[in-house]
Amino acid sequence: MRITEAARRLGTSPRMLRYRESLGLLPATRDAGPGHRRFGDDELRAVALALSLERRYDIGPAELAFGLRVLAEPEVQARLRELGERVGRLSAPPARYLDFEKEKALRLLRRR
Repeated sequence: MRITEAARRLGTSPRMLRYRESLGLLPATRDAGPGHRRFGDDELRAVALALSLERRYDIGPAELAFGLRVLAEPEVQARLRELGERVGRLSAPPARYLDFEKEKALRLLRRR
């Protein structure tokens, strides 16, 4: 279906769907010719899920897109974790405990 029909079914506007697409909140498009995106069931379900998440967590499309970026890009995730630790919203992982357990396991493996 064309973007106007998809927007009508989702209760949003074609402009908002284009914005969501620019943020990467729609599945990759199938070739529908120059300038025309076709919406199928996968795209409608993705947008409906995004709208549901935005309402439930009181966030906007840009915030949702950034959340996906954090999940998809390990470097962004690491830097965000560092910020969370520095501002006290996240606790640092118990690295020393993990190091101790790793060394203990290596010692046990060397004995064999």
